[in-house]
Amino acid sequence: MKPLISEEKKRIYGWAMYDWANSAYATTIMAGFFPLFFKAYYSADTDVTVSTAQLGLANSVSSIIVVLLAPLLGAIADAGGIRKRFLLLFAFLGILMSAALALVGKGQWELAALVYVLGNIGFMGSNIFYDSFLPSVTTEAKFDRVSGLGYALGYLGGGILFALNVAMVQMPDLFGLADKAAAIKASFVSVALWWMLFSIPLLLWVEERRGPRRLGVVKLSTLGYRRLIRTFRKIRHLRGLFLFLVAYWFYIDGVDTVIRMAVDYGMAIGFESGDLIKALLIVQFIGFPATILVAKLAQMWDTKKAIYLTLGVYVLITILASSMHAVEEFYLLAAMIALVQGGIQAMSRSYYSRMIPAEYSAEFFGFYNFLGKFATVLGPLLIGVVAVMTHSSRAGIASVAVFFVAGAVMLFFIDEKKVAAEVRTAMRKQKSA
Repeated sequence: MKPLISEEKKRIYGWAMYDWANSAYATTIMAGFFPLFFKAYYSADTDVTVSTAQLGLANSVSSIIVVLLAPLLGAIADAGGIRKRFLLLFAFLGILMSAALALVGKGQWELAALVYVLGNIGFMGSNIFYDSFLPSVTTEAKFDRVSGLGYALGYLGGGILFALNVAMVQMPDLFGLADKAAAIKASFVSVALWWMLFSIPLLLWVEERRGPRRLGVVKLSTLGYRRLIRTFRKIRHLRGLFLFLVAYWFYIDGVDTVIRMAVDYGMAIGFESGDLIKALLIVQFIGFPATILVAKLAQMWDTKKAIYLTLGVYVLITILASSMHAVEEFYLLAAMIALVQGGIQAMSRSYYSRMIPAEYSAEFFGFYNFLGKFATVLGPLLIGVVAVMTHSSRAGIASVAVFFVAGAVMLFFIDEKKVAAEVRTAMRKQKSA
């Protein structure tokens, strides 16, 4: 009897559903309620400037830890064939910390920050190994579609739970909750349950080939470290791959800066937190079909052309952001970001997957995520410098366009097929050395 769903489709949907699962953390906790709740509850009676610094420090610490661990853990995971174990380990950490936020009391900002840092490490750490499975779950011809499916389901899944959580906060009585604080804490628990439940398809359907022999922790760490050093030395001399990673770093810095500065800018010119919540919902539900559309365009045209299209839209976004006044314009900006945000991330992931060998995917994605976590380093700095020099914050926001232009120029000189051949040759030499 023919199975209802093929093994390949099981792998694809099992993999993509993890994006549906953990995007709840990104929407409800990271982007939605935690920043607001941290100021109003965990850090109550603290000066707003101080609470902003506390939250910023928590975000920075978690990112730095992941940046330092990503390449080495990727190398270890590839060497031992334990990418899936690492993914589930980090996911478990994120799930546990999501639920733990509900146990933190009012005014306990130190504990809230610690739990949040650990949750971020779980979320970002699991994504390193999640990304690295893309070359394993499908063929190269389907990279664009499958990568786009993952991001699209992430928008939809995260948006559905976030919409439910917003309803809980706005109408706590309807859900049998005492007040808005209790509703937000219940939302944190719902993220943990959602993340855990929808990770099951990946656990059951996505398999990984284990290494030919079991290695001890010390041996595996040593082997992973050696692979990391050798690969890093290779990447420096692989001109095409190195150029793509630099191009990616430039334009993803611009992407993340636009997201963060659009929200900050909206609040600075007087928009309410309710406007921010509506904008986030717009991004989630437009982002779902838009990401699938960009993936289809990439299959029809070419992945690089699809990335160019999204970069062009981002340049337009920075121009519009610099002249924004009304809340309706803020919503329009959110909709435009939603049209390209998932697409540029998904197509960058699939484009990079074409250039790297599958057996070294976690290691190479460690470097990829290493650069991704360093995003928004130059963007905010450029905005600040330009704003001071021109006495205009609008000019500062417009200046972010330079990152998209720089990334596009570098991308022009990259041929993914030549880069892939160059990388395979280099890794074969490294393996035989």
